[in-house]
Amino acid sequence: MARPRIKDVARHAGVSEKTVSNVINDYVHVSDRTRRVVREAIDQLGYRVNLAGRHLRTGRSGIIALVVPELDVPYFAELARHVIRAAEQSSLTVLVHQSGGDRGHELAALAGFGSDFVDGVILSPLALTSDDLREHAGSPPTVLLGELLEEGADHVAIDNERAAREATEHLIARGRREILVIGGRDSPGLGTAEARTRGYRAALSAAGLAYDPAALLPVAAFRMPDGAEAAARALSGGGHPDALLCLNDQLALGALRTLHEHGVRVPEDIAVIGFDDVEGGRYSVPTLSTVAPDKGAVATAAVHLLRHRIDEASRPRDPADAPSQAPLSPQDRVVAHRLVLRESTEGAAHR
Repeated sequence: MARPRIKDVARHAGVSEKTVSNVINDYVHVSDRTRRVVREAIDQLGYRVNLAGRHLRTGRSGIIALVVPELDVPYFAELARHVIRAAEQSSLTVLVHQSGGDRGHELAALAGFGSDFVDGVILSPLALTSDDLREHAGSPPTVLLGELLEEGADHVAIDNERAAREATEHLIARGRREILVIGGRDSPGLGTAEARTRGYRAALSAAGLAYDPAALLPVAAFRMPDGAEAAARALSGGGHPDALLCLNDQLALGALRTLHEHGVRVPEDIAVIGFDDVEGGRYSVPTLSTVAPDKGAVATAAVHLLRHRIDEASRPRDPADAPSQAPLSPQDRVVAHRLVLRESTEGAAHR
C-alpha cells in the first residue's frame, strides 16, 4: 500500500494541501476546528512527515532531543512520556538521550550532538555550569528543566522553594517538630536541592522553629538505596526525628523501607513526604504523601517554548520589521504543583 501523502490528507479532510502543511507545522492562523479535522485525517490515514524531505526544504528536521540524567528514574520516564505526547501535537519527533549526569554528555547535547539534525534540545542538567551554557547559547535552541544554571536561560520548572515550604508546613501542622531533610543541600545556588532546602528553612522560621544544619542528610544520588541509607543515619544519629522531608520520591521510598525494617511506624512515629508523585508512591505501604508537579504542563511549556525558539532561529530577518521580530527574552516558566496527602503523613484512614 502506498504511503499517504499530504494531498491524500487534504482530500480526506476536505481542505487544501497548504492548510494541511500549516497544521503540520503548527502555524497559529488555523482554526481549532480545522486543526482537529486535519489531525483526525492524519491519524486515520497513518500519515507521517517525510523528515528527510522536510530537512532539505526547510533546513529543519522536525526532531528535538530530550536529555535526562537517568531513564530508569520514574520521574524522568513519566516526564518523557508527556514530552513525547506534547511534541506529537506540534508534529515533532523526540530523540530521548540519557546523560548519566555526565558533563561531557550534557555538553554534547548543548552542541546538538555534533549534527544539524536536531532542531532543539530540552535538557535536565546535573553537571553543566553557567559558563557552559553561555558558551553554547542558542546552538541549537535549548530549554532547561529542573536545575536552573543561568537566570538568562529558558527554563521550565515548578516553584521548588514554595513547594518545599508547603510540604514542611504540612508536617508542622501535623505536630512534627524534628524534621530532617533527606537530600538537603544548604549552599548558595539555583539548583533544585538548594531551592527546596530554602523552602524548608523558610517554613521553620515562619513557625518559630530553630534550624539545625545537622537536620540535612546529604546523599550521593537521589535513588532508593540512598534514601534507605540516609534514613538509617537518621535513626542512628542520637536524635528523635518525627518527620522526613525527602527531596524526591525515590529517596522517600528507600526511607520507608529502612523505617519498616527498624520497626518504626509511619506516620505514627515518623511521617514521610516526598517530591514528584511517581506511580510507585501510590502503591507503597504506606502510600506516600508527595509534592506533585504538573508533569504534563512542564512538558507542554517546554515543547511550546522550544518550538518558538526554533521558529525564531530559522525566521529570515528583515531589518524593516526589526521591532516585530525582536527575539523573545529568556523565559522562566513556573508550572503548577500541589500537595498530595496520603498515608505516610495522614495515616491509614486517609486515602
